[in-house]
Amino acid sequence: MTAAVTRSRSGRNGLAQVVRAEWTKFRTVRGWVIGTVAAALMLVLFAALTGAGSVQHGAPRVPVGPGGEPVTDSFYFVHRPLAGDGSITVSVSALRSSIPRGLADLRPGVVPWSKAGLIIKQSTRQGSPYAAIMVTGGHGVRMQDDYVGDTAGLPGPVSAASPRWLRLDRSGDAITGRASADGTHWTTVGTVHVSGLGPTAQGGLFVASPPSVHGMGTSGSVSTAVFDDLRVQGSWAGGDWAGDQVGPESPSFSGYPPNTSGSVTGSAGRFTVTGAGDIAPAVRVTLPTGGTLGEILTGTFAALIAVIVVGALFITTEYRKKLIHVTLAASPKRIRVLVAKATVLGAVTFVAGLAGAAVAVRLGERLARANGVYIFPVTSSTELRVELGVAALLATASIIALSVGAVLRHSAGAVTTVIVAIVLPYILVAIPFMPASVANWLTRVTPAAAFAVQQTLVRYHQVSGVYTPYEGYYPLGPWAGLAVLAGYAVVSLAVAAVLLRRRDA
Repeated sequence: MTAAVTRSRSGRNGLAQVVRAEWTKFRTVRGWVIGTVAAALMLVLFAALTGAGSVQHGAPRVPVGPGGEPVTDSFYFVHRPLAGDGSITVSVSALRSSIPRGLADLRPGVVPWSKAGLIIKQSTRQGSPYAAIMVTGGHGVRMQDDYVGDTAGLPGPVSAASPRWLRLDRSGDAITGRASADGTHWTTVGTVHVSGLGPTAQGGLFVASPPSVHGMGTSGSVSTAVFDDLRVQGSWAGGDWAGDQVGPESPSFSGYPPNTSGSVTGSAGRFTVTGAGDIAPAVRVTLPTGGTLGEILTGTFAALIAVIVVGALFITTEYRKKLIHVTLAASPKRIRVLVAKATVLGAVTFVAGLAGAAVAVRLGERLARANGVYIFPVTSSTELRVELGVAALLATASIIALSVGAVLRHSAGAVTTVIVAIVLPYILVAIPFMPASVANWLTRVTPAAAFAVQQTLVRYHQVSGVYTPYEGYYPLGPWAGLAVLAGYAVVSLAVAAVLLRRRDA
């Protein structure tokens, strides 16, 4: 402190000198250093506990698509081998879905992404490449490929009075999907190139019926489709059509409702097929056993409390011990002092948070995978973004605590205020039965929006799901969510700067 005052009186009180003086204060107070290190260790400790405590040895393998993403690949398949090029055509005159009403009763219902149509797939192995054209319960005709591709075709539902004709043509690895409302005038929905289809693929009819979403929950569904005028051309194998349930033991398949099962009846070009499941990217509602980086980094909650305490004490201690007069005497420009404190605190917290997050992610992932847990995959750039985001979240929260401490000049009051502002909304969002509208609002306008930096799950428009913060889906993007917290930091710093200038120390 004495050295800082001497330099100030010599006129050497620029921002760099004030930052150096604040850094000297910070590193010489053991409690502040310990608190910052503890925040980093909290990230690592919770990651280790999460990874070691999650055990799924012997669980069925999670199917993975051609792009490396987890997929749902369970549906009823009526198929024959296709050895080379060929085409298949059919009309669909009905697609009816049923949803459980009780323990055993089923009621008619609309499952928007129920599917019935034609598919050419490398094999019945889960995760194998494919292309399909289909009618859906609420999204008209679609052409989909390799789980993530989706192209819209003719709109409207199907019925006996308004059927849809569908056709798939294979030429090498190119598959073209066409649709017609009358069987005469055809519209090309799309052409896709399916890598790895192989010389002999499996092709035919399929029906899928994903879980029906109701509010914050889902229930299994089953759908039945009526196919007419089935025709094939090209190198199709002869014999009967085989009916199989693809992926009956998959962890992303919720199974059939009670007293139902997959089936196919009919012949001579007319078939009635009943199926359940889906062929689509896996999301949290269809793969609840999958882990995420956000779950590995649950220690962020405890680390936040630690950095909030340190941030508040970094300035309230000076008020409590009457040392603020010395600080302001060393640097009479009070805003410069506040900026210097924020710079030191933010930088130290960011470095500690980044180190803790980097170790936590790698340790937690390794332990979880060693225990048989499937972790939703992310790219290396996404993993780095999560680590940088967590570090920035902690640093920004500590600066807010510093600002509130300067406003209130009381440690307990500052810590309580910031914890309530940042942590309480996060706790509310973590309640499973919190309405989605409330949870999304809290993670848009409160400081809890910053937890979006941990988001790694992908929202797919062609998959109905429970897309809420509790499930790992935030309404704002990662950096947009962090920007909300940064906005609170800027406002709190501005208020602190005004009051620091106007008030007596």
